[in-house]
Amino acid sequence: MVKVGDKIPSATLKTMGESGIQDITTEELTTGKKVVIFAVPGAFTPTCSKSHAPGFIQHAAELKAKGVDTIACVSVNDPFVMDAWAKDLAAGSALLFLADGNGDFTKAMDLELDGRGFGLGARSQRYAAVIEDGVITKLEVEGGGGLTCSAADNILKLL
Repeated sequence: MVKVGDKIPSATLKTMGESGIQDITTEELTTGKKVVIFAVPGAFTPTCSKSHAPGFIQHAAELKAKGVDTIACVSVNDPFVMDAWAKDLAAGSALLFLADGNGDFTKAMDLELDGRGFGLGARSQRYAAVIEDGVITKLEVEGGGGLTCSAADNILKLL
């Protein structure tokens, strides 16, 4: 698993732009910027939809006031699902929703979750990271199925 002080792995994620699906590399996302990336096991899943993503939407202005340039939500879903989820959450421009459809970024972070027992396949563990100019400065990985250390209010306290 990556740790504080590590450079964020190089990967290409997908997002839905005005002209359709667009690539965004981790380098484009983080170079010269302060970014909060939080990952969820899946779009439209209960904790992710009721607490995790809404917490970051609710605290987006406060996070940005502390110097965060971008707040990105990553999930092992396709960009169409991530776009639909962003619209369902009425996220507007508060968050950037990034699809890691093949799980390449999640594997590179070494934060995979084996969800096969629940019929979910390979997913991401729930976590939040603060990245400054491509380097992980904070990393909060949930130990179980709950939401505590990677919640937006906790990340806000760490900044």
